[in-house]
Amino acid sequence: MILYEYPLHERIRTYLRLEHLSLRLHQLASRVDALDHHFALVTLFEIMDVAARADLKTDLLKDLDRQKHTLEGYRGNPAIAEAALEQVITELDQSFEALNAQPGKAGQGLAENDWLMSIRSRISIPGGTCEFDLPAYYAWQHKTGVLRQAELAQWMGSLTPLTDAVHLLLKLLRDSGSPQKVIANGGQFQQNLPQGRTFLLLRLALDVGTEVVPEISGNRLMVSVRLMRQGDDHRPHAITDDVPFELALCS
Repeated sequence: MILYEYPLHERIRTYLRLEHLSLRLHQLASRVDALDHHFALVTLFEIMDVAARADLKTDLLKDLDRQKHTLEGYRGNPAIAEAALEQVITELDQSFEALNAQPGKAGQGLAENDWLMSIRSRISIPGGTCEFDLPAYYAWQHKTGVLRQAELAQWMGSLTPLTDAVHLLLKLLRDSGSPQKVIANGGQFQQNLPQGRTFLLLRLALDVGTEVVPEISGNRLMVSVRLMRQGDDHRPHAITDDVPFELALCS
């Protein structure tokens, strides 16, 4: 199965982008090759760009607090595992405290690192980090992989409260949705959303063997899916087949 996710709120769109970048950063930083670490820095700077939004930290703190108060309402419910509930509430508390204790925007300390910022200013220029442009960066790439990993871990640490909060909130959001089996009749699917409930994320799972790609759109009233298949001209074309898939709406 291939799982596709579509945000139904701009805030969730930002969270998904941060999660995507964070996972890529950790994968690249775990390797020892200098080229992997170059692209780890590229990803680090991308996270800083996304995290530069003035209201991002406030949104995360509000969401963490809202989730905590929602879950606290389940205390004493015999259908809920008390130990698991308390564990999640503790994680929300810890994430809130770690993010709240961080002064300013996420990655602010990195922005004050002149060496890193010299790389950031050149890294978006094609070939802008050649040895004759940034000899100090060229020398850094010749350090051992272990030393580079240690420095990357230190820089990544300043973003950890932010990315940990994003991972936790998205996990709780995903857990709120129950997959349902549906069919795209003639390659098309539409569903009206119930009133009085705000959905934030759509999750769609397709069998790899169908070789189709979903075009998803949605708002607070309706979600729509159109299935496409790449033709011999390498362009996507709408299909007319009936295709089953799994759909989950998370709130």
